[in-house]
Amino acid sequence: MTATSSGTFAPRPGSAPLGRMVRAQASMETRLLVRNGEQLLLAIVIPVIVLVGAVVGADRLGLDVGRRPVDVLTPGVLALAVMSTSFTSLAISTGFERRYGVLKRLGSSPLPRSGLLLGKVGALLLVQVGQLFVLSCVGLALGWQPSPGGAGLLGFVLAVLTGTFAFASLGLFLAGVLRAEATLAAANLVYLLLLAGGAVVLPASSYGDFGAIAQWLPSGALGEATRASLTDGRLPGVELVVLLAWGALGTVLTARTFQWE
Repeated sequence: MTATSSGTFAPRPGSAPLGRMVRAQASMETRLLVRNGEQLLLAIVIPVIVLVGAVVGADRLGLDVGRRPVDVLTPGVLALAVMSTSFTSLAISTGFERRYGVLKRLGSSPLPRSGLLLGKVGALLLVQVGQLFVLSCVGLALGWQPSPGGAGLLGFVLAVLTGTFAFASLGLFLAGVLRAEATLAAANLVYLLLLAGGAVVLPASSYGDFGAIAQWLPSGALGEATRASLTDGRLPGVELVVLLAWGALGTVLTARTFQWE
């Protein structure tokens, strides 16, 4: 509304600036993620259990990963946290938003579809900051000693951003073509398969001959990128290119097949 010369107010119809709408959408998406118990399970609880269990189990079983287990496993679990939020949580929440008509109603609001997607990505990044902080604290408590240096820190940030891009695009593709129940089952199945055999927590070299294939998967590329950044202190160029390629593929597939209702 605008003030007139007489001191009263007159309505001024129109939408808010795009930036303000995206921030409001990201804030709402973040609150929904934080309040959802299943999303918190995927975002925090499961990665913490995997980290503690893998470190304790590796020490007791004498698992040889070339370095101290905690220094190899902690970056891998950080990658797992990015995957769980960007892919599984996003796919499931978007699938049920389609089912209940939320996306259809948002699509008819002044918020453009690009703004809706930017809001979702912004919420993912906000949640991931909390995830990475909690998991880093747990890793440090277990004896993790990262040595990234400047190049490694830059590489880790780029790995998180490109990993989010790759998995978010693939998650939206999955949610846009399947029914909500099918998305729930498929997203959890893919998550478990990549956790077990996708070279995200363990290095690709731990998988024998299959490691040569696993490192080209988005999970393997993200896991190798975080390990290269935080353990070796180098910029993971090849891994980032692989993640960008998966993100581009997911974006094209989503743009061509996504159904808003």
